[in-house]
Amino acid sequence: MTDASTAALPATHPLADGRTAGSALVRALRGDRPETLPVWFMRQAGRSLPEYRDLRVGTAMLDACLDPAMASEITLQPVRRHGVDAGIFFSDIVVPIKLAGVDVEIVPGRGPVLGSPIRTVADVDALEALDPAALAPIAEAVAPTVAELGSTPLIGFAGAPFTLAAYLVEGGPSKDHIRARTLMHADPVTWSRLLAWAAGVSGTFLRAQVLAGASAVQLFDSWVGSLSREDYLTHVAPHSAEALSHVADLGVPRIHFGVGSGEVLRDMTTLGGDTVAVDAVGVDWRLPLDQAVERVGAGVTVQGNIDPAMLSAPWEVLEAHVRQVVRRGGAARAHVVNLGHGVPPETDPTVLTRVVELVHALGSGAEASA
Repeated sequence: MTDASTAALPATHPLADGRTAGSALVRALRGDRPETLPVWFMRQAGRSLPEYRDLRVGTAMLDACLDPAMASEITLQPVRRHGVDAGIFFSDIVVPIKLAGVDVEIVPGRGPVLGSPIRTVADVDALEALDPAALAPIAEAVAPTVAELGSTPLIGFAGAPFTLAAYLVEGGPSKDHIRARTLMHADPVTWSRLLAWAAGVSGTFLRAQVLAGASAVQLFDSWVGSLSREDYLTHVAPHSAEALSHVADLGVPRIHFGVGSGEVLRDMTTLGGDTVAVDAVGVDWRLPLDQAVERVGAGVTVQGNIDPAMLSAPWEVLEAHVRQVVRRGGAARAHVVNLGHGVPPETDPTVLTRVVELVHALGSGAEASA
């Protein structure tokens, strides 16, 4: 778990100069229960917001991610509209692999698609390390965003090595990641080299965001639910640990989130070791938070886990669900309210604003554990 020290950060960083150190999000990630529960939403930047859709007209997704002014504006939009307790940097998990020279594009209605999948040792050997200088557009987007956010922290993020590798090997989205899991077992040496490369890319991406001003980071393992626990521990966890190690000296809180991760949730908090190695673990909608706490123990903050499907339910149904999530989250040392996955694009933005207002009205959530 990260130390609260920020000695390695630039003196002007929001954590180092105190702007975000006392924010509800940072306090909760470090194990405190602030007076008001912090809440933010995965995929809050974009998707459901009409102002986002208006801004994106005529601009491809990856072009938007690499336009510093546009990426900054999209990051700020949900903070202005909803009053959430953190911004999440607008980007995509494939941005750093594109900047490392991989031929990848995001195809509307499908997702990331590679020109040539990575399936042999020669393919892996041809991959180039991500040059930190290539991340200049990221720093150029983060800096003004952080300046406008003030005391509201920005969360940086990256895709976990397994999820990146799944896209690289499959060549695009996949329901079962058969090719990736086959490579893991058929050629474990090539697999390990591929994940080591992906860990370096993810870690470099995270570090650039933090040095530019992000006050926390989240590592997304979107496809971890396709793995057995043994496969996760043997072939994946060490590489996720390596990705997160790139920001360990910076003292920023680290969140680890995976979809369908119930069977490996404890292992995601320890990164395969014997002790808690991250500050918070994200829990998807399938596992009640109090049961998640039983699995991960008392030494980690939980994040989540409103069911995204509930956002389109009648308000009284959604409200009851949010209250139950907060009650169950009271079993943890601290709780960051979020969805159990991303905001569906058809979500009415006014519903998200009402959820934020409700969560804030519920106070610290401490009474739920009394």
